[in-house]
Amino acid sequence: MKWFTDLFVEQSFVQAIVVLSLICAVGLLLSKIKIKGVSLGITFVFFAGILAGHLGLNINPQMLALAQNFGLVLFIYVLGLQVGPSFFPSLKKGGIKLNLLSLGVLVMGTLMAVVASLVTKITLPVSVGLLTGAATNTPMLGAAQQSLLEIHPDATDVSNQMAMACAVAYPFGIIGVILSIVILRSMFCKGGESSKQVHENPTFVTELRVINPAICGKNIKTIMRGVHPHLVVSRVWKFTGANEDDANEGIVIIPNGDTVLEKGEHVLVMSKESEVDQVEKLFGEKVKKDWNKKDIDWNHIDGSLVSRHVLVTKSKINGAKLGDLHLRNAYSINITRVNRAGIDILPSSNLRLQTGDKLTIVGQEKAIDSVAAVLGNQEKELRNPNLFAIFVGVIIGLIVGAIPLSIPGMSVPVKLGLAGGPIIIGILMGAFGPRFHVATYTTMSANMMLRQLGLTIYLAGLGLSAGPGFFETVFQPEGLLWIVVGVLFAMVPVLLIGIISTKFCGVSYASNIGMLCGAMANPIALNYALSTVEDDEPSVSYATVYPAGIFLRVISAQLVILMMMG
Repeated sequence: MKWFTDLFVEQSFVQAIVVLSLICAVGLLLSKIKIKGVSLGITFVFFAGILAGHLGLNINPQMLALAQNFGLVLFIYVLGLQVGPSFFPSLKKGGIKLNLLSLGVLVMGTLMAVVASLVTKITLPVSVGLLTGAATNTPMLGAAQQSLLEIHPDATDVSNQMAMACAVAYPFGIIGVILSIVILRSMFCKGGESSKQVHENPTFVTELRVINPAICGKNIKTIMRGVHPHLVVSRVWKFTGANEDDANEGIVIIPNGDTVLEKGEHVLVMSKESEVDQVEKLFGEKVKKDWNKKDIDWNHIDGSLVSRHVLVTKSKINGAKLGDLHLRNAYSINITRVNRAGIDILPSSNLRLQTGDKLTIVGQEKAIDSVAAVLGNQEKELRNPNLFAIFVGVIIGLIVGAIPLSIPGMSVPVKLGLAGGPIIIGILMGAFGPRFHVATYTTMSANMMLRQLGLTIYLAGLGLSAGPGFFETVFQPEGLLWIVVGVLFAMVPVLLIGIISTKFCGVSYASNIGMLCGAMANPIALNYALSTVEDDEPSVSYATVYPAGIFLRVISAQLVILMMMG
């Protein structure tokens, strides 16, 4: 049986794979444990690694570093790739307010970490480690460790202390944010109601009556020329009888650029909710509900026309402008909306299509078949992973992360490192890759698989390196201090910014708690937050602040270490 024992204790590449796989398997098995509906999820892999390290399991340090760092790079790059398309749009309009509030959570926590290292016996690296655990942000920990080792290559023990501090604060970070949500709910959420939503529906539908004399008798192409609000006229009701108010005396058509609008006709317009007033001024007036009259059946269109979904799968279409394809004029069809990653987008001539986009097209069956042939519409093509974009992006990310950036007053140049470089390139590739005809699309399941694989391997290696000496440290008076400081790091910024955002910024309770969970990169707390409201508003605000938040936390951790220890 010596051969079996050697698989776990005799250092080799086989032993390294076996040990890391064992840690991952045990951690994922434990992740199914829930206490009152709350689970630490994949974080159990971290604690399984700590336990393995405490029991004496170890692997070759170079192999451990390779597995741990590659897992981190893979996780954070694919994460950037996923949030890239929503990163820059999230900074617009209502998202700016939420991202500034999220930044306040980050700044307050960072200042608390620096102050704690000055007024207590806790060192700065340990304080930063506690902050990463309180923020449940392991990429932030990885960035801080990389920066520390850049300055002091022999500070492996200090780096492991940071990991131990993160492990101590992590569960209290989850619990602390949930407790903060409970407190905020008791303060601001009366009867489960939330105040006015700050996010707008990107595809708001309005029924209007055409009475503006400036557009009557003109075709839609002429009307749309020079119009500021971006809108789509998806249906037109043309009356065929003497009474224009009788819904029975008219037909619903799918318009194109040559469709002429006459006075009294009704149009169904898709626009942003914030631009409804401008749209109303353009056409005339909104149609109000009249219970004494029959409503127009907008779905009852010409029998020769159909509505179908068509997927963009051809590589040459990836990054092409919708207007450059001339689909509407060439095939007499109407594109009413574009769905990208579950979000509806208003189609415009300047919209760049991406692989995986789902277009809703209305027209004759043969015409739509022709458009489908142009765009691809081969769902099986989307199942093939675009690995080229992943490996090239990782290479570019690591190159960017290795560039030394000199900052006045700092003795050591700043490097974005293994965490900062890949996440920046991931975001840029996700946002702008299609413009350069680089296919970055991956199915949600494939993206989650890569992220979970990278994060699981990283957490296993992180826990294994922090395991020796972990319990000896925690069960000392110093360990109790770590727990108290970790709880403060988790709750104080969340509560203060949560109060400020509701009291002085007019953010609803639902948006507020979603923003706070996103600022703390805490999906477990988000799951709890969603149980306290009736809609998915917290998810919207979470997604709005998460991309910028994850990026800024990775960068801030490095700056604190470099500025204070460089």
